[in-house]
Amino acid sequence: MACQTCAAVRRGLPQLLIVVLVAGCAETVGVQPVSPREAHQQLTSSALTADTPSDASQIVLRRYNLIDTFDKEPARDLALLREVVVSGRGGSDELYALAELSYLHSIATQSRPEALAAAVYAYAFLFPTDAAQRPQAIDPRYRSACDLYAEGLTQALKEPESNSLALQSSVYPLPFGTLAVTFDSAALRWGNRTLIDFVPVAEYTVHGLRNRYRQPGIGVPVAAKTQSLGEAPADDFVARRERVPATVFLRLDDPRQQIAGTALRGDLELYAATDREQIGIDGSNVPLEIDRTASIAITLADTAFWNQELSNFLGDAVGVHKTARLVAIEPYRPGRIPVVFVHGTNSSPGRWADMENDLASDPRIRQRFQFWFFMYDSGNPIAYSAMLLRRALREVVARSDPDGNDACLQEMVVIGHSQGGLLTKMAVINSGSALWDNMSKMPFDEVRLSPTSRALLQEILFVEPLPFVTRVVFISTPHRGSYLAGSAIVRRLAAKLISMPHDLAAAGTDLFAIRDPTKRMVTLERFPTSIDNMSPGNPFIKVLSTIPVAPGVSAHSIIPVEGDGPLEDEVDGVVAYQSAHIEGVESERVIRHASHSVQANPEAVDEVRRILLLQSKEHPCGGAPPADTSPMQPAAP
Repeated sequence: MACQTCAAVRRGLPQLLIVVLVAGCAETVGVQPVSPREAHQQLTSSALTADTPSDASQIVLRRYNLIDTFDKEPARDLALLREVVVSGRGGSDELYALAELSYLHSIATQSRPEALAAAVYAYAFLFPTDAAQRPQAIDPRYRSACDLYAEGLTQALKEPESNSLALQSSVYPLPFGTLAVTFDSAALRWGNRTLIDFVPVAEYTVHGLRNRYRQPGIGVPVAAKTQSLGEAPADDFVARRERVPATVFLRLDDPRQQIAGTALRGDLELYAATDREQIGIDGSNVPLEIDRTASIAITLADTAFWNQELSNFLGDAVGVHKTARLVAIEPYRPGRIPVVFVHGTNSSPGRWADMENDLASDPRIRQRFQFWFFMYDSGNPIAYSAMLLRRALREVVARSDPDGNDACLQEMVVIGHSQGGLLTKMAVINSGSALWDNMSKMPFDEVRLSPTSRALLQEILFVEPLPFVTRVVFISTPHRGSYLAGSAIVRRLAAKLISMPHDLAAAGTDLFAIRDPTKRMVTLERFPTSIDNMSPGNPFIKVLSTIPVAPGVSAHSIIPVEGDGPLEDEVDGVVAYQSAHIEGVESERVIRHASHSVQANPEAVDEVRRILLLQSKEHPCGGAPPADTSPMQPAAP
């Protein structure tokens, strides 16, 4: 018997070894070290960054034995996962997987219904009615779901012909039914304009600006154009081609309950970033996704400021003379202090783009100030351009606040670069007759002039400080002239190329007709250009340099210099330190290793930020931050 048993064991031994060997072929469990970068890439990789779903979604696919079939039958597997959720067997994990896998499928098939489904599932994952089921912000899927929502909504609403989003009430197909969307066209109203052409800015890169600021949140960030509603009101001075940062948001009530059916309903909403930065969702305040930088970049690209700079310098000589004017990036906002930027010679408001971008990204600045820009032909006489600046500021104050109720409008800050700094100074001085005396020894009242010429020359040459400007900043300003403008060749060339504006030319005809040096009348042969005015030996700049800023006005200087040497020997490439330095300012910031065009320099931006925060502290005219940017109450049901 024993021998028979041994023989049976010997006969079965090969089969036993096969079983043991097969069992040993199973994959062993272990770990392998990876770098922190590799670990982070594995943790954050998703359908938004690769062609494969995240680990979280792959886990769900394995849980339901779909990992090997999804690539072959994605529509079937998505329907199976949805059934898991609808039946109550699944929850947040399955919803996130549905959002990501639907988005991945929409990219492969260019399917707008699948893209919209991704947005719907992502919203249901993020904002269930039961707050206890909402993911924590620390969950990496939270940020990913916000992006899946925005990307899915973008693809679902995009108009192929224009690459703009269609905002309208409509019924959209879903893979499992329909979504009826309601859009209130009143949301298109922005001040006295209508918002149109909603470009999804996440699909664009930005170049030419130092920094790109994105406020993370929910929704699709867009840059919208504006369109006049008809007759523009007197206080509407928003730049015609200004792009407005805004956010498109699709709201779904009780989304987890809705996706169990086939006829879903939602509300499409639009919020300009100037009006609102967060919204209420089922009792919680949620920030909106906003990209202000992209709107600035698209505005500059649309308006081609850079191509206008030479024409704005030469004026009528090239046949494109433009009226000097103030422009704004948003409608007038009561309760916010205006900051007016004045560009320099052969320049434009576009040169302030980096400073505007950096300052607008700071909520302490954004919520207390509003930005205006002065445009002018920079070849004109400086006193004439300064008169236009003062006139424009008076007019906008009178139009915007005729009853004088806005205290913030009386605390204006004016910031001028280069020649713009001279215009800025002439907004806060009392010249008396000094500028006229520079032209003639005869009292102004005794000179025979037409009423029109007399009124214009008096407005140009007899300057009083604007009562509503309380702080000024001079950047790279040639208070005693520019050594580059001192060249006789440069001045003669400018005189030949630059033509005077019509009203000033007419006054010149009247004024120079009485020219007679022997009788102490006008000694000028022609009106000087701005280049003449900024020559260090020019009588105008010499007289202006002796006139101090009016009492009660705080002044600051920002002075770039190219090197590390003694300041009295330093220059910025256009203006010497000794010309830019003046006594009596509240502060002087010298920026080493910097050039004349210093507006984008981080140190210059930091100094302007400091000055504006000082203005806000010393003049809290508006009290608390405006209500529309303070934490919001939950949205009404």
